[in-house]
Amino acid sequence: MSEIAKRGWQSYTHQLQSHPLRTKAITSAVLAGVSDSAAQKISGIQKLHRKRILLKMMFGFLYYGPFGHYLHKTLDRIFKGKKDKKTVAKKVLLEQVTSSPWNNMVFLMYYGFVVEGRPWPQVKNKIKKEYPKLQLTSWMGNIYESSSKDCGLNQVMDEFDGQIEGY
Repeated sequence: MSEIAKRGWQSYTHQLQSHPLRTKAITSAVLAGVSDSAAQKISGIQKLHRKRILLKMMFGFLYYGPFGHYLHKTLDRIFKGKKDKKTVAKKVLLEQVTSSPWNNMVFLMYYGFVVEGRPWPQVKNKIKKEYPKLQLTSWMGNIYESSSKDCGLNQVMDEFDGQIEGY
């Protein structure tokens, strides 16, 4: 790793330790801006929609960063700091069942109201149409990602299925 990158990473991790909420909010805003810029370019938009980028950055800063910070603090309390593969898989599963649906719904509402400026009936119709596919895609992508990292998700799912069958 280059010296500049190493110092940058050390500075970032220091800020993460010293000011976790602020650092996560800023990181979320930056990632939202970069990902939306890339998405616009990939979709063929010639001139970036700066307002859209800024509104998504604001969402990352005000919602995703803080929400993720407190969610993971709560998960750490629930699982009392355990870090083994099985616990990580349980955290992923709990997060996907609870916060993923909520976050996707909140984002669709924010995007419809704030970014696109649509009235509630249009936002509601768009959510009815797009939410199920969005959530399924979110789950499938996260399950694939988690299982490909060999964190034991398949084993946890097998145990979970066994527990359900016992009822």
